[in-house]
Amino acid sequence: MSLHEDAARVLKEWPAPDDTQHTLRLAYGDHLAAHPDGMWKSCADGHLTASALVVDPRRGRVLLTLHRKLRMWLQTGGHCEPGDTTLAGAALREATEESGITGLVPLPGGPVRLDRHLTPCAWHLDVQYAVLAPEGALEAVSEESLELRWFGWNEVADVADDSVVRLADRTRALL
Repeated sequence: MSLHEDAARVLKEWPAPDDTQHTLRLAYGDHLAAHPDGMWKSCADGHLTASALVVDPRRGRVLLTLHRKLRMWLQTGGHCEPGDTTLAGAALREATEESGITGLVPLPGGPVRLDRHLTPCAWHLDVQYAVLAPEGALEAVSEESLELRWFGWNEVADVADDSVVRLADRTRALL
């Protein structure tokens, strides 16, 4: 199964939590049906991306990255790569690379939510996951970030945009 096929399957099977998410789910599926290259940065009409919120539920906190290019506090994530075989795997790869934390475990149940946003390269049709950090996890800043920082659940709204806040809120509700 190709990454494109996996993404289409994930979106088809994902139980959207509300009408807005359901509408996005359908739009993502339509995008993939219309664009065989819809998983890749080269698709100028937009492309699916995979992200993951790194969570330490025992300490009630999430890890955000100060994105080097966008200068915003965001969850880890980004473009899919040719070696990615699943959307969940792409999100986990991105989280591991950008956080420096090994042993991250995906939150069961598939994606947490979807978010469509315009970036300097194109529309990102982001499929957002959550991953659990192991006990004693130590983060390390990557080339993608200016800084990594743990924030308590209630601090996220003070530093991040609405998309990240909604992702954190939905993740917290699922834990």
